[in-house]
Amino acid sequence: MYISKRLQSIKPSPTLAIDAKAKALKAKGVDIISFGTGEPDFDTPQNIKDAAIKAINSGFTKYCPVPGTPDLKDAIIKKFKEDNNLEYTREEVMASCGGKHSLFNLFQTIFDEGDEVIIPSPYWVSYPDMAVLAGAVPVFINTSDKNHFKVKPTEIEKVITKKTKAFILNSPSNPTGNTYTKGELEEIANICIKHNLLIISDEIYEKLTYDNFKFFSIAQVSKEVKEHTVVVNGVSKAFAMTGWRIGYAAGPKEIISAMTKMQSQSTSCPSSISLKAATEALNGDKSCLETMRVEFEKRRNYIVDRLNNIEGITCLKPEGAFYVFPNISALLEKKYNGKLINTDIELADYLLDEAKIAVVPGSAFGAKGFIRFSYATSMENIVEGLNRLEAALKK
Repeated sequence: MYISKRLQSIKPSPTLAIDAKAKALKAKGVDIISFGTGEPDFDTPQNIKDAAIKAINSGFTKYCPVPGTPDLKDAIIKKFKEDNNLEYTREEVMASCGGKHSLFNLFQTIFDEGDEVIIPSPYWVSYPDMAVLAGAVPVFINTSDKNHFKVKPTEIEKVITKKTKAFILNSPSNPTGNTYTKGELEEIANICIKHNLLIISDEIYEKLTYDNFKFFSIAQVSKEVKEHTVVVNGVSKAFAMTGWRIGYAAGPKEIISAMTKMQSQSTSCPSSISLKAATEALNGDKSCLETMRVEFEKRRNYIVDRLNNIEGITCLKPEGAFYVFPNISALLEKKYNGKLINTDIELADYLLDEAKIAVVPGSAFGAKGFIRFSYATSMENIVEGLNRLEAALKK
């Protein structure tokens, strides 16, 4: 009776729920191979850990400025200039407790009750619920594996109304790994500018692209587009720092200032130790990025080839992130021990019970008939997990 209607309108993160279930089974001694959560299996690089240890030993353990320390802000500014040729001031950037927190702050800052936000599907699981918590209405555009899960500008324009306030772009994408080219982003940007929409660009997987694909931020399209864009990024995926919880945002100073005010009444500053670690990540030796990227690309190539050789599965080769999103619709409406498997959710349950592998059903991302595999796990686990998958599907 004390729980708000607002909270009752959302659901827990399905990816984290599946990870929790897999970990609970592991704790009971069950040999589970998890393709569930998006968390690099690499350790945080030593120079970053050393910076955190130094911060602790030097007593850097007090409150910091709400939007992050000046040195981290400067490191973020430097990163945007060097990587994306984008110029920001300290007033136009801020750090939060993870990229998810940056997005949550942004949604709470910009949306009023009834505002509409356009979200291409498949989407990261948290976008719709964070929009609902902010009083906004998610408007979905369904994409297909036939066009590499990419939304077309004409499709965006069709769903724009007087209530539309923002468009969410995630490139490289979770869950599909699809990545937009410069030309495609220019077309999308033109539609958003034409209708005065704010572009929310989630670029957390920026450093993970393959086949010589060159990442391009939609904020790079033009000065006008940059002024209509809030870029969200972080150190979690690129530097294997998921538990450090540092994300950051860059955009118009009025929006960043409002997000800072929002954060001041929730978490205040991020962890002082993590701020120092993130500063070192952005300023220090980055050779680890290429080492991890190369390994992820090798895993991607293997998992895509294996999946496409399994009867009933078709899988695109994504240009980024560390996920594959195969179409498994041909496997549905089949039986095991007399029980009909009708949905991707039921198939994921079957694979966890029978094959002892954890995957995320596509329905969690707004795409029925698909499942997501994260290849942010060892090659040994990938090989064994796919062996188990094949054996379970033959049944």
